[in-house]
Amino acid sequence: MGTGLDALASVNPHAPAVTCGNLTLTRRGLAARSNQLARHLEGLGVGVGDLVTIGLPNSVEFYVATVAAWKLGAIPQPVSARLPAAEIAALIEIADPKVVIGLEPPDDRPWLPPGFEPDPQLSDRSLPPATPPYWKAPTSGGSTGRPKIIISGTAGTREDILARAPGLRIDPGSVFLVTAPLYHNAPFMFSLIALVNAGHVVVMERFDPADILEQVQRHRVTWLYAVPTQMGRILRLPENVRRSTDLSSVRTMLHVGAPCPEHVKRGWLEWIEPGRLLELYAGTESTAVCIIDGEDWLRHPGSVGKPVSGELLITDDEFQPLPPGEVGEVWMRPPPDTVTYHYLGAVARERDGWESIGDMGSLDEEGYLYLADRRADMILVGGANVYPAEVEAALESHPSVASAAVIGLPDDDLGNVVHAIVQTTAEVSDDELTAHVREHLVSYKVPRTFERSPDPLRDDTGKVRRSALRTARLPS
Repeated sequence: MGTGLDALASVNPHAPAVTCGNLTLTRRGLAARSNQLARHLEGLGVGVGDLVTIGLPNSVEFYVATVAAWKLGAIPQPVSARLPAAEIAALIEIADPKVVIGLEPPDDRPWLPPGFEPDPQLSDRSLPPATPPYWKAPTSGGSTGRPKIIISGTAGTREDILARAPGLRIDPGSVFLVTAPLYHNAPFMFSLIALVNAGHVVVMERFDPADILEQVQRHRVTWLYAVPTQMGRILRLPENVRRSTDLSSVRTMLHVGAPCPEHVKRGWLEWIEPGRLLELYAGTESTAVCIIDGEDWLRHPGSVGKPVSGELLITDDEFQPLPPGEVGEVWMRPPPDTVTYHYLGAVARERDGWESIGDMGSLDEEGYLYLADRRADMILVGGANVYPAEVEAALESHPSVASAAVIGLPDDDLGNVVHAIVQTTAEVSDDELTAHVREHLVSYKVPRTFERSPDPLRDDTGKVRRSALRTARLPS
């Protein structure tokens, strides 16, 4: 990939490669800066197959570091630039990176602070070709406890990476807008696919919904990645702001990362052409990948699509296959003779060649997948299964609810009761929220209790840490 990016620079050196705020790095600039940084990293011992932990915020610097690692045959391992010391220590213990960029490690291994500039005397010419055995190593998202690192099963070549994006239409020369933190797998993966495919990556430092629309217009974005939380916030913008925004440049809008509430999905399908709206379901592991566009979704409302890679199986707790329409655990199997990932710091949940990342769902007669929720987040209320995502979607369809998180709390009678934490934009009573949810769901799924939060319940990637919220509310 490093050789390919340098080749792009030689063909069109002045074309924009990465833009963040008012700073744009051309293809030639990216090649030169990454070559110098790669030589500095080489002096610190980085070589083929080594992990390089990158703890930088969304920035041009993040891409320079990633490309520099590739040019040495090393594997970029992105993490949050805001990790507390304990999480940094746990990740480094598992990854054992050769160098850490952006975060100070707890031991004496080499590291580079944010804003580091290598010696300008170092050559900025291309390095000898080197191929990373694996092209990325993100950490798991939204989990608690001991972290795990997910090493991609794909080697670091342009051909292999582009072959791993079936049905995504990231065409050569795309203008890709990064609307989420780069330490998460989806924005990292898709933006870098665009970059190596002669694209222009526009990176947002912060994720204001009005600014997303402004960036689309300013840069004539052709490929827009979003999460349902952002989609909902954009729909809540004043009508005149939304309707005055020109989205005609957007050929593909992909959403991923969390279940999309139906009212949000339909709001976007009324705004843009359904064929341009894509939804993808796949864990970072990419054991199986499902994709559905807006036209197909209107024929199968609520589905996340059919597999375009790998296979799906729905089973009960005894691993017995379930018929169409019945909710069970979602198991995945990759295409034959294909390895999509391996873990550091964890062991896959596996049975008879099938793997699960803990999601629950069902298949219809045509093989379309409908997700319920995470297995670990399911609430058992008097013997009935309640999936928090379904209740959260009902709550967030209320015009005064900006975000919601639903958890189960212990109850002597029912075992658990449903508790809702909501962030509101206007005053709304518990009785009003109860009545609203009752219009959408059966009675046992209606929250018994409510709590208000002054802050958003989901992060910028749409993730909500329900287990941490529940733990904080249990008696010590």
